[in-house]
Amino acid sequence: MSELPETMSAVRLHDWGKPPRLEEVPVPRPTGQQVLLQVEAAGLCHSDLHIMDAAPGMLPYRPPFTLGHEVVGTVVATGDEVANDLPGGRYAVHGIWSCGHCRQCLRGRENYCVALTGPIGGGIGYDGGLAEYLLVPTADHLVPAPGVDPVALAPLTDAGLTAYHALRPYTGLVPGGVVVVVGIGGLGHLALQLVAQLEPCAIVAVDAREEARALAGRLGATVVAASVGEAAAAVSGMDGGPGADLVLDFVGSEETLRRGVSLLAPGGQLALVGSAGGRLSVAKGADLPRGWGITAPFWGPRRDLEQVAALASQGKLHAETETYRLDQALEAYERLRAGEVHGRAVVAPGR
Repeated sequence: MSELPETMSAVRLHDWGKPPRLEEVPVPRPTGQQVLLQVEAAGLCHSDLHIMDAAPGMLPYRPPFTLGHEVVGTVVATGDEVANDLPGGRYAVHGIWSCGHCRQCLRGRENYCVALTGPIGGGIGYDGGLAEYLLVPTADHLVPAPGVDPVALAPLTDAGLTAYHALRPYTGLVPGGVVVVVGIGGLGHLALQLVAQLEPCAIVAVDAREEARALAGRLGATVVAASVGEAAAAVSGMDGGPGADLVLDFVGSEETLRRGVSLLAPGGQLALVGSAGGRLSVAKGADLPRGWGITAPFWGPRRDLEQVAALASQGKLHAETETYRLDQALEAYERLRAGEVHGRAVVAPGR
C-alpha cells in the first residue's frame, strides 16, 4: 500500500440542508476484511438530493461523510484477512452494507437486513464513492464486473438493481400480459428494457415529457401516454380484456398512485418505487379489483445485482448516461436538481 497517495479529492456532505463540498481528505488504508477500490465511476442519484436536503434528525445518521452510493472500481489494496486474488479486479459495489448474519441476510435479502438501523452503506451514512478511492468493509459487498464499462454499470448498481428487484416478483404476470410503466426516467427506462425482454402483449409507457416518451418508444413501448389518465384509455381497449396486469410506478405521486390502482385488472399488482409523496387508502373490496396487491420494494439484494451485471455484460440492459469529472460533480448535482440530466449522471474520477 506504500504506492497509494496520501490524500484524495472527495465530495463530502458536512451539514444537512447545505450543498456538499469538494475537498482533500486522507486516502483510507484497509485493515482486516476491508477492501480499497480505486473508483472508476460513481453515479449520482435523486436520493443524494434527498439526503442533502434532509432536516437534522430526519435520517438515522449524521454528517460528515462522502456521498456516492452507485460505484464501480478496481481493487487496489486489501486488509490482511482478505484473499489475495482480489487486487486488480473490477467490481460493482452492492450499496447495502448489511450485517450478513441476521435472518434476512441469511435468506439472501440483504436489502431488508434487520441490523441496518443507522447508516445503510457508502454514501448513505458511511463514506461513499464520490472520491478517488472507496473503502468497503468486506468483499461480500462486491460483485465481479470484468469487461463491463464502469460508466455504464455504475448507475445500474442502484437504478438497474431497483428496477430489477421491483419487477422480479411479478415476472409470471408479464408474458402475454399488459404492463404499465409510469415515469420513464432514470429507473423507468431501465424497467422498460427489462419488461420488454419478458414478451408482454403490451407495454404502456407514461411520462409527461415528450423526450421521455420518445425514448420509451425506442426501448420497446407499445403505447406512449402523457398521463396515467391517457394510459387508461389505451388499457381499456387491450386485446384479452381491459386492465393492466402490472403497474410499475416510478413517480409515486398522489395522482399516479390513485389512477394507477384504477388501471389494474382483477389479480393485477402495483409496485410503488417512486417517492413523490403520494398516499393510498386501501381496503378489500370497495371499488378495487379482486385480488389486487401492492408492494413498495427497496433497492435489491446482492444476488439481483449479479443478474443486473450479467445483463449489462450481455448488452441487454443499458442506462442513458451523462459523464462528468470529479471536479464537475457539484455542477452535475445542480443539473440533476434542475431536471436537466437525461438518464443518469455519472462521475468518472480518472477521466
